[in-house]
Amino acid sequence: MVTETADPASAMKPATEPTLVLVHGAWGGAWVWRRILSPLRDAGYEVHAVTLTGDGERAHLRRPDITLQSHIDDVLALIDAEELHDVVLVGHSYGGMVITGAAAALQSRPVSPLRGLAYVDAMAPLSGEGWGVAHSPEVAAARIAAAALHGNALPPPDPAEGFALNDADIEWLRRRHVPHPFGMYREPLHYDEALLQPLPRLFVDCNEPAYPTINPIRKRVRESPGWQVTEIATGHFPMVTEPEQLVRQLLTFTDSIQN
Repeated sequence: MVTETADPASAMKPATEPTLVLVHGAWGGAWVWRRILSPLRDAGYEVHAVTLTGDGERAHLRRPDITLQSHIDDVLALIDAEELHDVVLVGHSYGGMVITGAAAALQSRPVSPLRGLAYVDAMAPLSGEGWGVAHSPEVAAARIAAAALHGNALPPPDPAEGFALNDADIEWLRRRHVPHPFGMYREPLHYDEALLQPLPRLFVDCNEPAYPTINPIRKRVRESPGWQVTEIATGHFPMVTEPEQLVRQLLTFTDSIQN
């Protein structure tokens, strides 16, 4: 009897659908994507949600010296450990800083596993910009002062203020949010912007109400070439408030990459 063995090369072939790697924002964790995981997987996608060091269930690893590169390395380590290909990185809020740095690192490899980038109401930095680049002097000063009182970690904002969440979701975020490592607040991200130019890029603008610190990014992506911009009439956490709409927009974006 001849037993057929799997062709090793076949394991390296692109999946039918892109693989989605979801990166949360400040104070969050992989848990924040809970409502979109099953719909995306039901649509045939492989989906991985990262928890960044010091956040979520990894809050016990929080320490003052965590940097932006630490969080970029979290994403790269997942992609490498799971041997992922045809990857679309999806970043929310601060997570946009992380996926930008991770994308530049992946694009610099001889063979990049990356297919596209989706920024969900997220930071989309130019080279040399940091997480706090779009914050007013008043916001920056308040955050720096608050972090100094909490061991170089930024306490979460009150989810009842400015996010258009219902009462149940307000309590859910209050229970789950944790202080976010703050060492990277003034840390600029330096990367070769040309590496990202060939990649399809989506910006999901959540503007009812608009989270103020994202406003400069909203304006920039609309004025820059190479961006698809869509809107969801909701607050800063569409994966919580409008998961079905967010899933539809991500699926439309990935379909456009394949076609």
